[in-house]
Amino acid sequence: MKKVIPITLLTGYLGSGKTTLLNYVLTNQQGYKVAVIVNDIGEVNVDASLIAKGGIVNDTEGSLVPLQNGCICCTLKEDLMKQIADLAASDKFDYILIEASGICEPVPIVQTIEVLSQATKRYNLPCEIRLDNVVSVVDALRLVDEFGSGRELLKEELDEEDIENLIIQQIEFCNKIIINKASEVSKEQMEEVKAVVRAIQPEAEILEADYGKVALDKILNTSSFNFEKASMSAAWIKQLNEPTHEHEEECEHNHNDEDECHCHEEGHECHCHDHDADCKKQHNECHCHEHNHEEHNHKGHCHCHHHHGEGECLEYGIDTFVYTKRQPFNKQKFINFMENFPKSVIRAKGVIWVSADEENMYMFEQAGKQKNAMNVGPWVASLPKQEQEIILLENADIRADWRDDVGDRIIKLVFIGKHMNKHQIIKDLNNCLE
Repeated sequence: MKKVIPITLLTGYLGSGKTTLLNYVLTNQQGYKVAVIVNDIGEVNVDASLIAKGGIVNDTEGSLVPLQNGCICCTLKEDLMKQIADLAASDKFDYILIEASGICEPVPIVQTIEVLSQATKRYNLPCEIRLDNVVSVVDALRLVDEFGSGRELLKEELDEEDIENLIIQQIEFCNKIIINKASEVSKEQMEEVKAVVRAIQPEAEILEADYGKVALDKILNTSSFNFEKASMSAAWIKQLNEPTHEHEEECEHNHNDEDECHCHEEGHECHCHDHDADCKKQHNECHCHEHNHEEHNHKGHCHCHHHHGEGECLEYGIDTFVYTKRQPFNKQKFINFMENFPKSVIRAKGVIWVSADEENMYMFEQAGKQKNAMNVGPWVASLPKQEQEIILLENADIRADWRDDVGDRIIKLVFIGKHMNKHQIIKDLNNCLE
């Protein structure tokens, strides 16, 4: 049986504490011969220098590999593969720790390692490699500033938009999240941070830490990473894959100025509630959608019926919903909406249909201030009839959402945010329709 070398990948934004965590693991681990790959975008690999200076790894044995002047998620992909292969072939190590640059996206790195792990013969490796753990290190203070009080992030190498986008992507794709600098925020702030993280990434294990001090069995040889599970674990993916229900044009119920409409008209049935003072006091703002069709009692008290997806009564005003329509957006109207995007939305992603291009599906993505819509290929409905029939026969999900008049064309957008005015967002989106 071939020797198997596990790999732990550490991701997280600049200053979150990845190097501190790495040093802590290296200082306290017992029984492993660990090789370390450290990526830095600059000419000087500062993190590698800090590790070497501490004498934690023996650089004379080649156990510390600095990769600099680029990112291992893009320009240094091949270098990363070569270094992992060389370390495995040396037969000196039984574990590899990789610290990604703070501006790296995790998905391409994981894909690179997965490709290598499935190609041991091609690279003549005497042993196999296995991606064991993908750990995202999150700075509690930064999340308090970004998602809690709403203050703008301080500029570093990148624009603020990119900072927000990267932090969210690093949270979305991992199987373990370490919220670092825990003692530097209040208990209430930490709970809010965890609520935000959980709203973005509902599956990963969350650990609190100071100076990266966590149980080593949470970092090393955990056998906890599964690529397919991680790929589907982000909250927006889970909600996007839920059964489709369309929003009606207008709410059939009248709401006074004090009532906030939470009509999502699922199945063409309105789920509006009059929220009494007791409910508002208990939940701050009620986001019950009563998917099980139970009603409030005669006193008007709210009974939250948790639904695994849209409309969970989450703490700290953090909530989610899915906007769905089977008619297209007007391109210019949607561009205007994007330019005035609601600041309460932390994350939005999904597919859109625009009247200016009936042939192609577009993927809309928003994280922080960054927003874009990308052509991701043709709708099945725009393909030749013979191809349509084959695809529908082989794909139950597409078949279930197929309509004779529009085929698979649809608008389906997931929104995750804090104190969102969902009624207004839905109204504004409806105003973008043709």
